[in-house]
Amino acid sequence: MIVLGIESSCDETAAAVVRDGRILLSNVIASQIKDHSKYGGVVPEIASRKHMEAIVPVILQALDDAGMELSDIEGIAVTRGPGLVGSLLVGLSVAKALAFSRRLPWVGVNHLEAHIASVFLNEKAPVFPFVALVVSGGHTNIYYVENFGVFTLLGQTRDDAAGEAFDKAAKLLDIGYPGGMIIDNLAKEGNRNLLPFPRAMRDSLDFSFSGVKTSLLVHVKKHGKPSSRQDLAHLAAGYQEAIVDVLVEKTLKAAELKSATQVVVCGGVASNSRLREHFAERSAEDGIDLFIPPPVLCTDNAAMVAVVGENLLSRGKIDEFSLNAVSRWPLDLPLSVE
Repeated sequence: MIVLGIESSCDETAAAVVRDGRILLSNVIASQIKDHSKYGGVVPEIASRKHMEAIVPVILQALDDAGMELSDIEGIAVTRGPGLVGSLLVGLSVAKALAFSRRLPWVGVNHLEAHIASVFLNEKAPVFPFVALVVSGGHTNIYYVENFGVFTLLGQTRDDAAGEAFDKAAKLLDIGYPGGMIIDNLAKEGNRNLLPFPRAMRDSLDFSFSGVKTSLLVHVKKHGKPSSRQDLAHLAAGYQEAIVDVLVEKTLKAAELKSATQVVVCGGVASNSRLREHFAERSAEDGIDLFIPPPVLCTDNAAMVAVVGENLLSRGKIDEFSLNAVSRWPLDLPLSVE
């Protein structure tokens, strides 16, 4: 099945064409970074307005890149949630309009499941079951994935998501937005062992990044903001390492508890070079097969939405036009690891 995917959950307007849930024919993403950078984070009203401006040109570009017309599309998949409701409604409304006008089957997709499914666009993909870490600006969750739509939540953040912790640190240090990318680049120039930061909740699969964020705030209050790029690099490297360490340690602990031999790491923060490097090192040591999508498929995109959509549509799932956007849409309930 040839599926048109549409994504507008936060601040990327995206469309993609995917064949049979595995073959990527086009992938177009319109970023809003420049529109939100001066605010140090995403402004929901601005995001939804920018989606309205970009959604049609992005879809047309995705079709053109795939060498197709709308008449070639056999199904539509769109992000229903979780995300910013105003942003979600833009993509959802356009998907409904296209499906209605072309009499196409369509389906609303969970954004978190889509991130996990992005790994199936890799040349080498995992087989079920596996453990997956979804790590982004809004989510930091570990799942045991038995099949499409079959998830067990093993751990989640109690406060900030990892990406949020990076963005808030960058705002505190006044180094720009998006924080994760800037800190990642700075950290390459620093010594990650020079300024140690705390690692919280070591005996649980849940996460907490409020402590490391507070530790950075205390450091800045005590010593002031770094006066040189080298000092800033050391600070960024130490802060990043604390977050990366916890993400790797807990995910591999979850794999051990579930006797899983495959681990998937996905979401925007999975683009972080140190996270990818550290996961590769530790996975090799533990005999774990590691799967991480390329960076362009880690950030919000519509190709991953199309993968889930193709699976749902091929099994006969078609949504009604009354389907609405949802800001929260958990994949599963928490599971105790005691």
